[in-house]
Amino acid sequence: MKKIINKSVIAAGLILGLLITLLSCEDSFDKSDFETNVPVSVIAFSINGVMGAIDQNTGQIDVVLPFGNDITSVIPQITLPEGATINIDMGSAINFTSAVKFRVVNGNLYKDYTVNAIVSNPITSFKIGEVAGIINNVAKTIIVTLPEQRDLTALQPVITLSEGVTISPALGTTIDFTSPVAFTVTNGAESAVYTVTVTVAIQGIEIAFLGTASSREGITNMDEKAACDWLFTNYSGARYISFDEIAAGADMSTIDAIWWHYDSDRSLPQTALTPSVTTALRTYRTNGGNLLLTTFASQYVDALGIVPGGKGPNNVFGDLLPGGGIDANSWGISFMGHEDHPIFQGLETFQTGKANLLQGGTYRLNHTAWWFLPEWGGYGDGAGWRSQTGGTNLASESWDDALNGRVTIAEWGSENDANVIVISMGAYDWYNEADASGNPSQPNSFITNIHTLTQNSINYLVGQ
Repeated sequence: MKKIINKSVIAAGLILGLLITLLSCEDSFDKSDFETNVPVSVIAFSINGVMGAIDQNTGQIDVVLPFGNDITSVIPQITLPEGATINIDMGSAINFTSAVKFRVVNGNLYKDYTVNAIVSNPITSFKIGEVAGIINNVAKTIIVTLPEQRDLTALQPVITLSEGVTISPALGTTIDFTSPVAFTVTNGAESAVYTVTVTVAIQGIEIAFLGTASSREGITNMDEKAACDWLFTNYSGARYISFDEIAAGADMSTIDAIWWHYDSDRSLPQTALTPSVTTALRTYRTNGGNLLLTTFASQYVDALGIVPGGKGPNNVFGDLLPGGGIDANSWGISFMGHEDHPIFQGLETFQTGKANLLQGGTYRLNHTAWWFLPEWGGYGDGAGWRSQTGGTNLASESWDDALNGRVTIAEWGSENDANVIVISMGAYDWYNEADASGNPSQPNSFITNIHTLTQNSINYLVGQ
């Protein structure tokens, strides 16, 4: 006779036994030891009396201090919820020149924060007419290159200062710039002297901005438009040329350098890869023409035969709108070993051979088309890359002092006569879009480094 087992009865018995066990243990479990109904959000944070803007969603605290503040050794002021503690000693001096991270703990809960402290530069912009000067806040220099000859003896610069700063000579003064002029900026007891040099660009240099649009006015990508507008503002010999014009046989013999800054897509457009275009550009280079290829356009070195087949950038990525995001850290480059190279002169550096291009907290799409060396492509290191591509790697990410990890800036050509430069990392960002919700990005305080790097590259290519 079969023995019949009622599974529902067994299940009910098991559940009842479990309940009895839990109830019997209730007295031994001290719920007061597990606190979750407690606040962990920073109430207020300030440095030298300047309140920080706290984003409770991301845990980012931004503190923008006036010119003259020293943030290398300061004690911040922080207000925490009752019962909360912090995992670093806020009673001791802290160096805020880099992002500082801390954790707030209350009961069994915690929350992480990152502090970005920025000391405002005294001069935020310096213009003569529509030409913006290149400001180096480390060397305390400003260089203005006028695109055409004019009388330098009576110019009135338009200067924008940060809050609380005064300047001498005073705003609105007409000044003789035939020789460098010293400007003194002051805020309270702090002062600094900036040397302003005004020069005139060499005439007769023709620089073409290459694009997929039929005309300059047709450029829709904001990053490409910002780059093109800068070129036309700073070079009197600037012109626009489209791929369709090249395919139709446009005369490029008078063009000293062609700059293609491509930001629209990770893949190169078909119009750039048609044989009539690639053949024309190869011929242009053979006849002495120069090329500057930036961001996604760095991949063009393969199609144009600048590198052996298949040796173009092997790591291409980046968000397309409405993607993107914000990183608390600033992004930059290391050009250790190439500090004397002409394209790096005048950069505002944070360490010898290192410069930031994209400020932490700035909205970015991270458009990158570089060479990743250690694991991919069989390069191994910088020497392996040079032997296989025929190029010279000039820069990598800011952590890579030996230039063996990435190739972010490189050149090709004979010694002392380079005719191709590529700039290929996401930090080379001309326009910082709003986020997916339409919130505008903060300005990139390192944009002048992008301007300087680009101007130096063009001038180096054309022999200025």
